Amino acid sequence: MTFCLGVKVAKGLVAIADTRITSGSEVSTNKKVFIHQSNNHSMFIMTAGLRSVRDKAITYFKEVLEQQDHKFDKMYKAVNAFGDQVKRVASEDKFSLKEAGLAFNLSALIGGQLENDDEHKLYMLYPEGNWIEVTEGSPFIIIGQSNYGKPILYRNLKYNTSLQEVLKLGFLAFDSTRVSANDVDFPIDVILCEKNSFNMVEHRYEKQDLEQISYQWNALLNASVQKLSTDWMEPIFSKSLEVGE
Repeated sequence: MTFCLGVKVAKGLVAIADTRITSGSEVSTNKKVFIHQSNNHSMFIMTAGLRSVRDKAITYFKEVLEQQDHKFDKMYKAVNAFGDQVKRVASEDKFSLKEAGLAFNLSALIGGQLENDDEHKLYMLYPEGNWIEVTEGSPFIIIGQSNYGKPILYRNLKYNTSLQEVLKLGFLAFDSTRVSANDVDFPIDVILCEKNSFNMVEHRYEKQDLEQISYQWNALLNASVQKLSTDWMEPIFSKSLEVGE
């Protein structure tokens, strides 16, 4: 499995991807983010699904970029082009994968800003090659292990949240997933793209880089639980005492 988070807020884009690869009993580390930058062309692709399918689709898309990059002046055109390569891989490999007992599985988060986009964009691409755009009303999407990290994002993330706060919340969403699922882990790759910068900034965090933040968050959670009121428990515990008498 995997954890890939994409967030679009007013000030820009933040993306986080883990690097753990599991294949049966084997565990390895591999990058799940592809970045393309050229002049005012700036985009990333994060993927979840079969590694072989991912690598093939990205390889095909790199070839498309070499030949047609100048034609992509808006993000949706690049997303359509990558979707075409996903469909191409599906047509080539879906049957053989099915014969081997595997389902064709590749989803992607694609974000960036190209020269004629009025702002930064973020899309989720489905295995069928169709897509949805992330909008102000729902500013984040997680692919892969998506359940564990959502609560903190739903409760705290707004469209006007600063990029610093987005990264903080994004890490806590990853950390919640990491402690709940053994197929998600460090290192993590973080992508930052400020609005109208046409520039992707990438950084990798190892476990030791953020271990203290995890410990601090855990301590704050424990302290908060201790401070919660217990008055609401009185009805049920008073019944328990009555039964005991």
